[in-house]
Amino acid sequence: MAAEGHNVDANLVDMRPNHGHYFVKKTFGKPAYCHHCCDKIWGMLTTGYSCEMCNFVCHEKCLRTVVSYCSSVALQLIKNPVAHTWSAPCLIKRKYCCVCRKRTDDALSVECEVCEYYVHVDCSDLAVSDCKEAATYVANMESANTVQYHHMREGNLPKESKCIVCRKTCFSTECLAGMRCEWCGQTAHAVCYRQMDKECDFGVLRKIMLPPMCLTIPRTELPMEQLLNISSHDQPQSRKGQIFHYPISRNIVVAKHVSVQQVRDAALRRFHINDTPERYYITQVVGEVEEEILEDPVPLRNVKRPEGKRAQIFIRYYDDPDKDEVKVYGGWLRKVPVTFCAISVSKDTVVQDLVTDALYHFGLDGSCWNRYNLIEVSLDRGVAERTCNPQENVLQLVRNLRKDSLRRYHVVRFYVQEKEDPHDHAVFVGNLPVSLAQRQYERILLKLLGAKEKPFTAIGPIYFEYGSLIITFNTPKAATAAVQKLQSAIYEEKKLIVLCLPNVQPQMIPKDVEPLLVLVNVKSGGCQGTELIQSFRKLLNPFQVFDVLNGGPLVGLYVFRNIPKYKILACGGDGTIGWVLQCLDIAKQDAACFSPPCGIVPLGTGNDLARVLRWGGGYTGEENPMDILKDVIEADTVKLDRWAVVFHEEERNQPTSSGNQTEMNEQTMNNPEDQTSMIIMNNYFGIGIDADVCLKFHNKRDANPEKFQSRLFNKTQYAKIGLQKMFFERTCKDLWKRIELEVDGRIIELPNIEGIVVLNLLSWGSGANPWGTSKEEGNFSKPTHYDGLLEVVGISDVSRLGLIQSKLAAGIRIAQGGSIRITTHEEWPVQVDGEPHIQPPGTITILKSALKAQMLKKAKKSRRGGATNATSLTHPHPETSESMSGPLGVPSTLGDPNHGKTTPDNTAADSDEEGDAFL
Repeated sequence: MAAEGHNVDANLVDMRPNHGHYFVKKTFGKPAYCHHCCDKIWGMLTTGYSCEMCNFVCHEKCLRTVVSYCSSVALQLIKNPVAHTWSAPCLIKRKYCCVCRKRTDDALSVECEVCEYYVHVDCSDLAVSDCKEAATYVANMESANTVQYHHMREGNLPKESKCIVCRKTCFSTECLAGMRCEWCGQTAHAVCYRQMDKECDFGVLRKIMLPPMCLTIPRTELPMEQLLNISSHDQPQSRKGQIFHYPISRNIVVAKHVSVQQVRDAALRRFHINDTPERYYITQVVGEVEEEILEDPVPLRNVKRPEGKRAQIFIRYYDDPDKDEVKVYGGWLRKVPVTFCAISVSKDTVVQDLVTDALYHFGLDGSCWNRYNLIEVSLDRGVAERTCNPQENVLQLVRNLRKDSLRRYHVVRFYVQEKEDPHDHAVFVGNLPVSLAQRQYERILLKLLGAKEKPFTAIGPIYFEYGSLIITFNTPKAATAAVQKLQSAIYEEKKLIVLCLPNVQPQMIPKDVEPLLVLVNVKSGGCQGTELIQSFRKLLNPFQVFDVLNGGPLVGLYVFRNIPKYKILACGGDGTIGWVLQCLDIAKQDAACFSPPCGIVPLGTGNDLARVLRWGGGYTGEENPMDILKDVIEADTVKLDRWAVVFHEEERNQPTSSGNQTEMNEQTMNNPEDQTSMIIMNNYFGIGIDADVCLKFHNKRDANPEKFQSRLFNKTQYAKIGLQKMFFERTCKDLWKRIELEVDGRIIELPNIEGIVVLNLLSWGSGANPWGTSKEEGNFSKPTHYDGLLEVVGISDVSRLGLIQSKLAAGIRIAQGGSIRITTHEEWPVQVDGEPHIQPPGTITILKSALKAQMLKKAKKSRRGGATNATSLTHPHPETSESMSGPLGVPSTLGDPNHGKTTPDNTAADSDEEGDAFL
């Protein structure tokens, strides 16, 4: 051990009996702030005190009134450890490390994606696994008897935070100060927070919070990010703790005249080992592997230093081969009066004996030891669990831990846990081939798992349209083994999506609570969704927030299937919203809530549905996520009409041999539906000039997706395509002569137009309104998105298209009705909700769908302003791009021989570019 820190001298003040600090008198040569009172320590060369272990700084007058615990004892204060989920390392601005209390913008740091825990990469091995405990359901416990307590975190408070007790400012930009509850967000001074009510009510978000007491998670060895559905896409492989260098040695600085005991004590503090110092001694390396005990006098002069290297010193433990003392925790047991009990063990004590003694100490029946397991929980670099064998020798187990590493020994705990697991071990498997039979899916899974018999107890539901399904296991061991195999499996050149799912106990949800299911497309809006999903995980229960690119909306909908009343917040463009609604149509058949209302955070480009429902034209990143959630609570429920666009192609007479011709004719006559496909429309349909411009843009972007990374560039390309169409390529010039339009069974005479737009919403092309004023005029009634009518608008030419897009003009009103039929005798470009393709000759029918949707409309009375225009747009890989995914959530089918269409059982893709017409 070599060193960093303060010299050990007579100025050391031992605060261990109270809060674990080791204060040393220090002269500050630059401005410093007291971490207790937050006042400045005035004057140059001013004397104060600093903790040798956590760098807590305070005035001399504040020394005896310090109430903040040292980070070296923080591990001992937690009852049930929960692993953090680390972000990628970076320089984090305006935050402080929760271990060393220094700024995080001075060195590479990471933050927990679930709670307000920040730590330097170099301090990460000393981080405490005390993330939010988001799943605390206990079997046979009633909701009325369950209490939620505050989860307090020190420092890094939001600006202008006020103390809930004294009502004064409690945040500081100069040091780690103040306390904040991770659930309700209440803030307080370190001195005041003990006066707060112990019970937490989840604050202003209570009505949409999924309470932890209603959730269970699988008892597996899987990492927390796997359980939280946190994807590692676009993250360096070194993420999730793999990048961190966990030192097995640390540096200390001591004065030349110190004793061996002082060296030993300084070394223990450096490793955050809080134990009786007399149990430890110091050794030094003599040869390659030999050690000898370091003794006084003047130990530093006696230290043997290899030539050109630092001295190697080890901390050792006085081991008793006949007896020891083991702490056993009862964290997950019900009604346990104490956090842990200390039990003496001998060389004959086995795990079964230890469990029996622990149950008696906890006030439980020790004779029922066979109903419990002893779980070895390691808190080193996260949380790892191991079930101990009942006949395992406890003393030998403890001695092996100490032999391996004293630091590791001190971060290992033993918990008594009931064998009966209330969790339903459900595993989601996605990216399988679509539309197979159940037996075919079973064969695929058995082959991938390498099993002859079913290792799972049930399969289903199966989402045939997406090639996804749920498999259920009896034990966590079986579920873990299956997940680990399937995660690395590839089938038909596709990597499977495999997730262990949490389980909701709906009877534990208070009657006045409607939990919010948050579905975020992290690729939407220039990847703004990444920041948004992290914010929502910190504000809500992280198990109610899902990344739709990691399994799709079906994952969250399955988890919420038993909740009788809940809301959805879809974060993405119109394509994502359509995807969510289509998945809801599939999942709601077996769900307790048939039609949950859906709110929107607009992350796409057009966001026309979001505009109509007052959620704004685009999330800019400046909006407060807390305000968004408050708006969801206050929002009104409205209906949304949805429409089925049915494409039926004309029979084609292709030259073939006479023998094959008869066979083809018979197939066509017997299977006329083979020429039919259907797409669900939420916003609008277009044929002619607007679809042609949209199609050209999509083709250019598909050819060079890396160039289409900004909203301004996209608009410029639209303008360029529009000018080309205006002067050189008027391919839709005579559209009005070459198609037939029928509205409610009545033939409509078309004016001289080059395009037709059929509107369900009075928002098109990023907020434009081709219909014009929404007032009731002439033969047309006032249009709404729930009146069962569609508005048919004509576009005369490209120049008028640009004026409409610029909101300087309107289109030509043609008709209004409940069913639309368009007959064509040649190919035409068409688009549905912004997804274009070339449609062969035939008929296009738009009928009101039996599929209904309830939406959340932002209340007018809300004082929080809606979002404005989106700042940027990126188009990543086609399979993950918001702009290349449809309202039905499947990848874009541009370039597919079916031209984006599907059979009646399979719907097509859509895009967020629904309204980016020529500007």
